[in-house]
Amino acid sequence: MSAANLRARVRAEMTEEIKSVARRHLATDGANLSLRAVARDLGMASSAVYRYFASRDDLLTALIIDAYDAVGEAAEQAAAGADSPLERWLAAGHAAREWAVANPHEWALIYGSPVPGYAAPTDTVVPATRVLLLLGRTIAEAYESGVIVERPPLTGRFTEELEPIAAAYHPGVPPRVIADTIAAFFQICGAISFELFGQLKNSVEEDRRGFFDYQLRAAATLAGFTL
Repeated sequence: MSAANLRARVRAEMTEEIKSVARRHLATDGANLSLRAVARDLGMASSAVYRYFASRDDLLTALIIDAYDAVGEAAEQAAAGADSPLERWLAAGHAAREWAVANPHEWALIYGSPVPGYAAPTDTVVPATRVLLLLGRTIAEAYESGVIVERPPLTGRFTEELEPIAAAYHPGVPPRVIADTIAAFFQICGAISFELFGQLKNSVEEDRRGFFDYQLRAAATLAGFTL
């Protein structure tokens, strides 16, 4: 291995170690990360950490991108093994929830309260849309194959905003399908967040997966599937 390759490997390993420690801090401090605290846990001078992440916001961005990619990958892998659009929808939704249950603090980072003073850069946009676009492809496929029967078009100014999105991602699919996708996605994310943030306490305690499946199917109905 050349010296340059060795340096690159060491840097990559150190970067991952910093992010790993930062994720542990999410569990105790939320998104209120401190590079000094991360450096202290690593036994490093804070100036050394700044060679890898120039600011707290840079570190937050890296964690946010990783989280979006991780939940996106989980949903995509689950959907890939399903045979029909509805089965892909259900598989993707359950995979997203299972990832969130296993990684609640990372879910809170990407779907919880905005971090004060932090403005997400455009680097986060593509990772952030992986699950949404997966659900959109599923609904578009269902629409194009006749599984979702065409319904009356929506009216309202917001439908005009959705037209270029439909044209860019799913040509031939009406804006209503895009609106249904986004609304259903919000419903799914809300159901996961309510569970993780303690809103099901003293109501659904034993079979939360079953309750989520009910909500996931309700979201599918909203999107136009006939169950």
